[in-house]
Amino acid sequence: MPEGDAVWRTARLLDRGLSGRVLTSTDFRVPAHATASLAGEQVVETIARGKHLLTRIGDDLTLHTHLKMEGSWRVGHVGERWSKPAHTARVVLRAEDVEAVGFSLGVVELLPRSREGDAVGHLGPDLLGPDWDAVTAVARLLRDPDRPLAEALLDQRNLAGIGNVYAAELCFLTGRLPTTPVGDVARLERLVARAHLLLTANREHPGMPTTGNLRRGNMHWVYGRRECGRCGTQVRVEHQGEPGRERVRYWCPSCQR
Repeated sequence: MPEGDAVWRTARLLDRGLSGRVLTSTDFRVPAHATASLAGEQVVETIARGKHLLTRIGDDLTLHTHLKMEGSWRVGHVGERWSKPAHTARVVLRAEDVEAVGFSLGVVELLPRSREGDAVGHLGPDLLGPDWDAVTAVARLLRDPDRPLAEALLDQRNLAGIGNVYAAELCFLTGRLPTTPVGDVARLERLVARAHLLLTANREHPGMPTTGNLRRGNMHWVYGRRECGRCGTQVRVEHQGEPGRERVRYWCPSCQR
């Protein structure tokens, strides 16, 4: 699943491609909105809220989308060959010569602007948003001090934007196992500050590097690796959950305790 920085880049892509333009045709390939047409409406903006995308259209409408595990948006010119199979397209927005296509989107819904809170109101402070509040994020993480650290970091109600990659890497950088109770983590505010720093630095750089080394296979300390990037110990891997909603934990048994 794309993490907060990737979703932020997607929002910028849509914003630059569509904002200020009048839609000439729309195609919603989901049952709930199959008959909807927004032709003639102007796109106001697209913003990211955690891992959610909000495209504001006209005076009082928002297109809410979520990439989930496999979703993506592509922006190009009308008539260009799509980068993914046509049957995976869920939304097609055209504005004169510009075309934005959402593929394999996990969520597609049209909402009155006043109901955006129904879609994203449950989220904690957004690591890349104007509402970022480290104190609130720490307080939310500590509401359940017995909860495993990785699980608490992945809960978007605590802080929005962290996925499997950053959860694994933040646990490593903190020197704690993913299963460590969040209440046992000293200086939790330092971990939260590090999360904010990583996503902010990486929002312009795909790949989510956490080591400072941009070479392929060396961007992470433990995530996706066979050996720890610091000490060389074999990385432990654990798969949890159902396919499609699976969580993967990586950790170094030597560097983390």
